[in-house]
Amino acid sequence: MSDPNVNRQWLLANRPPGWPSESDFELVETPVPEPAEGQFLVRNLWVSVDPYMRGRMRDVKSYVPPTALGAVMGGESVARVTASRHPDYAEGEIVVGPFAWQDYALSDGQGARKVDPKLAPISTAVGALGMPGMTAYFGLLDVCGPKEGETVLVSGAAGAVGSLVGQIAKIKGCRAVGIAGSQQKVDWITGELGFDAAFNYKTVAAEDYSDAIGELCPDGVDCYFDNVGGPISDAVFPRYNVHGRMAICGQISLYNDEDQQPAPRPYWFILRQQLTVRGFLVFQFLKRYPEGLREMAQWIGEGSIKFRETVAEGLENTPAAFIGMMRGENIGKQLVRVAPQ
Repeated sequence: MSDPNVNRQWLLANRPPGWPSESDFELVETPVPEPAEGQFLVRNLWVSVDPYMRGRMRDVKSYVPPTALGAVMGGESVARVTASRHPDYAEGEIVVGPFAWQDYALSDGQGARKVDPKLAPISTAVGALGMPGMTAYFGLLDVCGPKEGETVLVSGAAGAVGSLVGQIAKIKGCRAVGIAGSQQKVDWITGELGFDAAFNYKTVAAEDYSDAIGELCPDGVDCYFDNVGGPISDAVFPRYNVHGRMAICGQISLYNDEDQQPAPRPYWFILRQQLTVRGFLVFQFLKRYPEGLREMAQWIGEGSIKFRETVAEGLENTPAAFIGMMRGENIGKQLVRVAPQ
């Protein structure tokens, strides 16, 4: 158990070319801070590691600022308020917010929200009832707009977002087809989660991806939820139906690629099939989060939505958990348990 007077923090030590390693992070110890007027102190319980964090390790312009060298690695956490001088947050409350890779954090409430422990396990506040859940909910329903009876194809289908996308598609009366990276993942999504079909892309040559998609989607693809980019996503274009939709959520297959090769230009397929291809960021739906959270919580309570968590124990294992998640070693949401709940 960590010293309650010491705040361990993971700093970004290097900007890695290609795949990150644990040596790109540095663990330091600092005093636990005291909240000023209008602030509260939290003790992190669950730290989330997510693919977008790899982009923040680069010093390039993006939709979020890069993490500075020597700064604490940013990210969302579920935490308990341990001291408060903020009128809206009381000691003992459970909150989720951008509390970063550390034991303790100060907050003025910006970006934080309270978590109801009675609704679901509090870890879901960074999973199915957090950013991944909202990404799946709005990305599929608003960006793709699936209609009953259509075929929804999901890449990264056993991950935190993709596993939810397929289940929401089934709730809406669609056929859900997944692409995942192991037979264990395929079995999970087609078994427990109820996907109609799936294949393990690691057992198929890249030049045969499109044929594999065609076999599982004999009536074509109406909606494709893209979590991976690269050759898998290129292979979907010949399989789209007229007026097909593509929601570009992530490109995890390319995040560590320093020498990206130009892919086939899909414009002919976009033109011929009159496709809608749209990238989105979940933050654009921030004002509608209450709607998404309410619906997702109801589906979880009914058993219509199931989730799985891969848990690493201890803040000291956060970099390893992050790298493992980037390599696809997790099933469902990757979390780090920092302290007992």
